[in-house]
Amino acid sequence: MFQSVATSLTANVQYQCRIHLDIYDSPALERLATQAAAGRRLWIEAQPNASFDSTTAIAIRLCEDDYPGWIGPEAVEQLDIAEVPYQSPSWSAAEIQAKIPAAIAFTKAAMSQPNHYLWGGTVGPNYDCSGLMQAAFASVGVWLPRDAYQQEGFTESIALADAEPGDLVFFGPAHKATHVGLYLGNGEYIHSSGKDQGHNGIAIDVLSATGTPISQTYFAQFRGVGRITSSYPRRP
Repeated sequence: MFQSVATSLTANVQYQCRIHLDIYDSPALERLATQAAAGRRLWIEAQPNASFDSTTAIAIRLCEDDYPGWIGPEAVEQLDIAEVPYQSPSWSAAEIQAKIPAAIAFTKAAMSQPNHYLWGGTVGPNYDCSGLMQAAFASVGVWLPRDAYQQEGFTESIALADAEPGDLVFFGPAHKATHVGLYLGNGEYIHSSGKDQGHNGIAIDVLSATGTPISQTYFAQFRGVGRITSSYPRRP
């Protein structure tokens, strides 16, 4: 049960999360869509200047990646008005490349902790595939879109033969990327994969038709490689 909350929220005002918050994919608040780490910013998308009770879900949009979702009314008590509006970072491709070792180190540190795959997870220890990628780069000040297919569209497509550590590798059917990992070099990549065809957590696999059964399964769905050349949103 949600705690009773009666407060006023205002459209066109940025709020900052005081603690990690779960963001859901509908007002039913049943399925996790993403998470907002403490310090992230959000806008109220609907019901401006409304009072909320224990049954009211609130539509929001996260500032750093424009991701929409819903929070429960109890989360309102964990929001503060942001004193300084969010400003998206602007990094050159060269500056991003200099941050790659730290982003890779983040994923390996996450792998070293007990973890399992969590749909919608972007806050450790449990991540989904694109949530791990977003969190790794956010840790060095670079923002990516939230979902795997969005990350594929955001990155610069390159040939596998040209892949370098820090590039993203994408998997899925012909029409859409549904999985993503971080390339480590020598054909290896690190990713958070689920129970059905993965490790139920973070592990390293190889881009090879002759690797382990899990590596083979993902390699059969390999779509391509993308290089991160800017922080979201992409600038001309």
